[in-house]
Order: sequence, then C-alpha cells, then structure tokens
Amino acid sequence: MVKLTRIKPQAKHRSRRLRRDLTTAEQILWRALRQRQIGNYKFRRQYPIGNYVLDFVCLEAGLVIEVDGGQHQENTGYDQDRTLWLEQQGFRILRFWNNEVMSNLDAVLDVIWRELHPDIQPPR
Repeated sequence: MVKLTRIKPQAKHRSRRLRRDLTTAEQILWRALRQRQIGNYKFRRQYPIGNYVLDFVCLEAGLVIEVDGGQHQENTGYDQDRTLWLEQQGFRILRFWNNEVMSNLDAVLDVIWRELHPDIQPPR
C-alpha cells in the first residue's frame, strides 16, 4: 500500500509549472497514458508528493514512471535518494530515457503494461 504524504507548497507550485512545460517525450507518453488507456489505470502527470514532483504516477497501482533526459546522468545521487524515498513510501519506479519514448513508444508501453499486468500479454 502506498503511503501518501503531505504535499509541500514548493512542490505544488513546481508541479503546476512542469505540467505547462512538458518535454516532447513527456507529451508523447502522456498522450498514451491519459484517460485510462493502459488497462483502465488512471495516471497523473507532474504529480507532487513529499518534496518531489513525479513525471507520471498511478496511485492505485503504486507505479511511478520517470522520463529522463541527459541531465539525469549528472544527478545520479539525487535520483538514487529520490528512488529510495519513493520505494519506502510503497512505490515501484520505472525509468525511461527521452529517446526511448520518442523512438520506441510501443516497447515502453509494453514494459508499463507488464508492470501493471504481469500475467497478461499486452493488447496489440
């Protein structure tokens, strides 16, 4: 069970700004996740939790999806701390690179589907 924590005001303001300024890869993935298109699961984008803003999250499944650009290669310590904290809250985390989402969206969606439905093949 995922534990929800109080949203920090600075995270709330940052999430609103990030929702307006999605990267191209985030826009592509959001079009595929929104409106319960993956197994009827509801995803939220740029969702604040604790001190962090999650790219995408399905609260009912406890699944976080992060879409990373090159800046994350320099922030590995921050990302590791964030991942550890999220796991302690009960979340599972999937990470994809921007170029994966933009060049092979079907494979990314298959990974997400399999995380949500480990025993069911993705629909074609």
